[in-house]
Amino acid sequence: MRSLFFVMLTGLFVSYIPATLSEDFKPNSIKTISEKPEESKSISQLLYDKMNLAQVLKFEAFDQALQGYNILHPRKTNILTVIDFTLPSTDKRMVVLDMEKEKVLFHTIVSHGKNSGEKYAKSFSNKHGSYQSSLGFYETQNTYQGGNGYSLVLNGLERGINDQAKARAVVIHGADYCSESVIKSTGRLGRSYGCPALPRALTKPIINAIKDGSLLYIYAENKEYMAATKVLTPVAKGGMLAQHDEVKTVDSDRLN
Repeated sequence: MRSLFFVMLTGLFVSYIPATLSEDFKPNSIKTISEKPEESKSISQLLYDKMNLAQVLKFEAFDQALQGYNILHPRKTNILTVIDFTLPSTDKRMVVLDMEKEKVLFHTIVSHGKNSGEKYAKSFSNKHGSYQSSLGFYETQNTYQGGNGYSLVLNGLERGINDQAKARAVVIHGADYCSESVIKSTGRLGRSYGCPALPRALTKPIINAIKDGSLLYIYAENKEYMAATKVLTPVAKGGMLAQHDEVKTVDSDRLN
């Protein structure tokens, strides 16, 4: 009798439970907080991080240099040199990279043209007699002994931007005015006639490392250059790189 009463009481209690549970209380409907996926990094950003370049080179300069490196196909593929003229001449503005071993070979001061600016290089030209630096991509060529000692010929690869470099005798060479002692005495480096001049002690090892067909990129966050260059292609809508049709007009055949 007592068992029957318990069964009846249990049935009465169950009859008051709603037929359907609220979505919030169903075991299988527990809401999970979706984690926002971490933003994926570009290939250049991954390589930049892997090479630990944050302390020696601005990412934008490296990214643009890498774009040119992948488009122009330099004969000497293991070396990429970047000069960042957004920095003052008192800073180490030249970085030589070993792309195969993924490491920094050299990080040094470098001079700009006397008419490009005082402590900062702000004006650039491709014209004869301008005594200004020229931006953009260059191919390194042969070495020679000249008035400034051991020197390296640079071949400007961008028409109208730096293609007069050889005719202007814009080369890499050593200079006494490119030294820490000059910085201490004057507050800036001495300046060239447009050449990226190096400290005497580093001239030979750097030239020997980058000569004979490697790529050099001189960067400056310059609107005029970005508007004129056909090597650096703007990003199109949708995040994809625009067609490289215009790149064909660059003298890339001189690098092949």
